[in-house]
Order: sequence, then structure tokens, then C-alpha cells
Amino acid sequence: MYASHGFLRSDIGDVDVVYHDGLFHLFHLVLPNHDFIAHAVSSDGMTWRRVKNALFVGEPGDWDDDMLWTMHVTPDPERPGEWRMFYTGLARLEYGRVQRVGVARSKDLFHWERCGNGSYPLEIPGTYYESTIDEGRKWVSFRDPFFYHDPENDERLLLSSARIKDGPVIRRGCVGLARETAPDEFTFEEPLYRPGLYDDVEVPNLFKLDGRYYLMGSIREDIKIHYWYASELKGPYANFFDNVILPTGNYAGRICRAGDKLLLFNFFSKTENVFGREVVKKLLPPPKEIITDAGGRLKLKSYEEFDKLITHRSIITASYQCKFLYGNPHATAVDRPDGLHLSCRSGYEAFILPGHHQNFRVRAQLMLEGSGKTGMALRMDEEGDGYYLSLDLVNGLAQMRAWGANPTPEFEHAFRYEPLQEAHFRGSDHGPWQIEVVAHGMYIEFSIDGRVILSLVDDSFHEGGIGFYAESAAVCLKDLRIETLSRPVTEDTAERVYTTTYVAPEEDMEVR
Repeated sequence: MYASHGFLRSDIGDVDVVYHDGLFHLFHLVLPNHDFIAHAVSSDGMTWRRVKNALFVGEPGDWDDDMLWTMHVTPDPERPGEWRMFYTGLARLEYGRVQRVGVARSKDLFHWERCGNGSYPLEIPGTYYESTIDEGRKWVSFRDPFFYHDPENDERLLLSSARIKDGPVIRRGCVGLARETAPDEFTFEEPLYRPGLYDDVEVPNLFKLDGRYYLMGSIREDIKIHYWYASELKGPYANFFDNVILPTGNYAGRICRAGDKLLLFNFFSKTENVFGREVVKKLLPPPKEIITDAGGRLKLKSYEEFDKLITHRSIITASYQCKFLYGNPHATAVDRPDGLHLSCRSGYEAFILPGHHQNFRVRAQLMLEGSGKTGMALRMDEEGDGYYLSLDLVNGLAQMRAWGANPTPEFEHAFRYEPLQEAHFRGSDHGPWQIEVVAHGMYIEFSIDGRVILSLVDDSFHEGGIGFYAESAAVCLKDLRIETLSRPVTEDTAERVYTTTYVAPEEDMEVR
């Protein structure tokens, strides 16, 4: 994973990723100051190296001399081989209350110069949108630009996070729309999408996949990434019964086309305790591949680059390989022709598989028997402290929990039981389900039937056993395997890495 690490508090902000000539280029904000746009490169989308910063705030008196906000890097349709970076700027003179969009140009993605012609910065007009500090929330929303270019019909659209002029104040968020009618000349049109529900639709994206148009945006109310779809570019855009593409904590998603694949990058917000108070740390997890199902719903696949990190594979086939963690007399492990059968008729048992694991991927086909509970135990120690992945396979609910003893137990505070993330999926009565868990450093990912359900960052437990648990239920496991994953150095400088809760050992230099 990638994170900004500096004195006391330094975070990545919104991200944008471009794939060009075999190299991923990551551009991101740096919080809390928002005073420059950083640049990092990677050959695989996971291992990053910082390079020359892309852009700094303007000189005093410039329109962007206060802060830089979200950007979008895209090929320049008028200058083959060159690039434009649309970015959000704020001015000190206005106390940062008016957002504008400017452009910087580059011929190689490494060296950037602001566009000095009279077209920029763009200001949002009042025809369809809030455009003065006297309206709505008393500041002008025009940020998070996204440039959409369809070369087949030469559609050139600039999307933004904007707000309509009327309606309840906290329901005016929309996806603003401007059309590039001539090089660097834009005409604003009615919003591409106005849900009438949210305060803002942040970091919009527009793309076409499998014959359908998809609009994606992040919603502050629930801190999730949502999406909508349409058969025509201009809409109208609708949503499915579940239009959340990633659960809580994942935000500011940006698409990246890499060859024939469409990838989703985003940051994850992780809460940490710093000197007795909670702060939020933002990190960049590995990307996921965006695909569609038979009904046109968007799904995310685990990133295929994990395949290249496998150093060892263990196949689990026999009951003797399982250890009963809690010694429940009602628990059994039986070898059957259809797979490994793990059962606990009364109470709770965790069946721990061989090995002590840090970074791994575990896969299996799972069948459920009975009406009780099941799930997985991850990075488990002898006391049963670790991550518990609770799976309600019938109703379709997955929840990751950190559960274990507190280091300084006192009365009812002797234990820690913390739900970290939950998400819904389509359940059924018995399965089978193809399940997969990736644990790589602080990153944890759970997939079912090829779809990523949970994606989170946590550092409560670093290593331990892997297993399955049953509570008044039985599971049958087939094709069960554990793969050990390597953790490459993620910055060429190979510096020591710190977070507020963990200091990396000398031999482990991965940016967390």
C-alpha cells in the first residue's frame, strides 16, 4: 500500500491514476495543507515510488494561491502525446470560499506548467448552478473535475461536483456538466445528474463499459462510492437496488484504463489514536478491476497482480491438518468425498489450518449445512485473538471484526470487539460459494463468487493462524488452499516506515 508519511500528520488526499507506456502514474493531494499535488509511479499499481511533485499552489495573488484540490489527468485531444491536468484551485483573497478549475499541461507526465491563456480558470455560471457565496451553503461548489472524451463521436465533456440553485440546501448536490466546444472553450449545460438527495456528489467519473454508460461518485453522507447507469451518454441515469460499489471507508474513487482492463483506485480512511485523540489516516489500497454481471451491475474483481506475489502454496485436504482452537466437545472434523467437513453442534469452534501466516491469500469452495453461524478466523493467536470474518451466507452479510484481549484489561474493558467493516451480497440457502481472503500488510480484502465485498485497512493483528469457525452449523470445504504472498519494498529509498501505531522493523520496508 501507499501512504504519505511526514511529521505527525501527513495524508494522501484524493487520487488520480493514469496508465501510460507500461507505467502507472499516481497524482494525489497532500493533506492537511493542500499546497501541492504529488506524483508517484509504479509498474504494477501496488509498489510506488515518489518522483518530482506535479504542481504547487500559485504565487500570492493568483487564483489558486490558497489550496489545490482534486485533479484529473487526461490526454489532450488537440495535442497528440501531450496531457492536460484539470485541477481545483482556491484563492486566499476569498478565504477559499470559491472553487475554480484550471489546467496544467505536460508532454511527459513528469513536468507540468499551468495554462496561461484566457480560458482558465473556469468559473461555474449561475444559469443552472450555485455560483455566488450568497447562495446555499455560502460557498461556491465547482470542484473534482473529470474530463470525458469519446473519440468516436468527439464528445468532450467536463464533469464536476456542483450544486443546483434551488431545493433544500443539503439536497442540492449534482454532477455539473460543461461541453468543450472548441479547444479550451467550455459551455456549461444542465447537470448530467441531480439525485435531489445529497449535499454533494464528489469526485465524479464517467465511463462506458459493455455497451452501457456508468456514472460514479462519492457520497459524504455515508462515506461510500456509489454509481448510476444509463443507455445514453446524457442519461437519464438510474440506479440498481444496491448501487454501492465499495463499503464504508473507501472514498474518492477514480477509474484508470490499463490495457483492456478498467481499474478502480481510491483511498481508505483509517482511524488511529494519536496522543489520546482519534485522527483519520488515509492510505491507497491496491486497485480492483471493474466488470459487469449479466444484469449490468458493476462488480469488482480482486487485482490480478496478487498472483505474481505468490511464493508458496499449501493445499488442505484432510481433517488431521485442523487444530481445534477452543476444544469444544461438540465439534468434529471429518474427511468426506465431497470435501473437508467441519461441524460444531453446540457452542463455538474455530478450526485452525496449518501454518503461521502474515501475508496470504486463502481460497476455497464452501457449502453450508444447518441454520447456524459460520465465518473465518484470520491472524489468530493461541488465545483466539485476531480477525473474525462473520458470514451470514443466507441473508448475504459479511462483517470483519477485530476481537481479542485488551493489553491492559480492566473490568468490562478486558476485551476489544470492534466491527471494522460490513457489506451485503446476494445470499442463498446453502451455496456453494467461492470465497477468497487477501491479507497483505494492513490491507484486508474479502471476495465471494469473484466479487470483492470487503476492502479495508487495519493493523490490529499482523500474523497468526487461518481457519474457519462454526457455531451450531457445519461447513464443507473443497479446493482449500493457502498461498503465501511476498511484500516487496514499495519505495526505492527503502526508508523506515512509521504509523502512529506501528514502527516497521528494519527488514520490512513496505510503506503502510
